[in-house]
Amino acid sequence: MGTASFRMNRVALLPVVLLTVCVVPLAFAATWTLVFLLVPVGAATWVLRTGVDVGEDGVTVRSPVAARHVPWREVAGIRVAERGDLWLVTTRGTEVRLPVLRARDLPRLAAVSGGRIPAPAGPR
Repeated sequence: MGTASFRMNRVALLPVVLLTVCVVPLAFAATWTLVFLLVPVGAATWVLRTGVDVGEDGVTVRSPVAARHVPWREVAGIRVAERGDLWLVTTRGTEVRLPVLRARDLPRLAAVSGGRIPAPAGPR
């Protein structure tokens, strides 16, 4: 098993491009309004960086400004929230949200984990 990366679909950059087109006239209205260009830069950073990496040594959850690595020995399981969000439950009782994964991604996550995360049972 190598490393598998789960990221946002790059199509999510299309609204960022539209936002940039809308912000540019405002940003060049005065010198101080150039700060408005930080909004599309932040949105693009969020789309490109946010995700989950699953590897031999554990799970790494990435946000635009930080990353948190959870080794396999500290993974207790996965919790599916009411809306289908996935949370990685650690042996310490803490939870880490898996930002780009939903309940429908559980079979893929189980496959790339090398059996460390059990595959969900089918409907009964």
